[in-house]
Amino acid sequence: MSVITLEIPCRSEGHGHILDLTPETARAVAESGLTAGTVTLFVPGSTASLTTIEFEPGAVADFRRLFDELAHPDREYRHHLTWGDDNGHAHVRAALLGPSLTVPFVGGKLTLGTWQQIILVDFDTRARDRRIVAQLMGE
Repeated sequence: MSVITLEIPCRSEGHGHILDLTPETARAVAESGLTAGTVTLFVPGSTASLTTIEFEPGAVADFRRLFDELAHPDREYRHHLTWGDDNGHAHVRAALLGPSLTVPFVGGKLTLGTWQQIILVDFDTRARDRRIVAQLMGE
């Protein structure tokens, strides 16, 4: 069993910006030399999350609308009172979705469904340089 840890850098626009990380993740698996195992992705920070979705405009719009309904940016958040900032909704949204995702791979390829992509969702209120920690475990 081998463990390989690497980082995938990315730049987001904030405000619910969604980035497709599937190509970078697939490349990391292919270049690892591992043929079977899992890749766990983790985004450090408390205002971004990782999940999977069919990365097409309709599903992305539905996803964004859902989070506006659950944690609208214009609500009053006590977090704003604590820190004097404006991203309370980003923290709540990221906590609901979570900071990590694990995907198995077999034959050196991700086992994602045909229309399933790995995405980073940046809920913060500004553009950010993000890094995704990828840890591959397998043989």
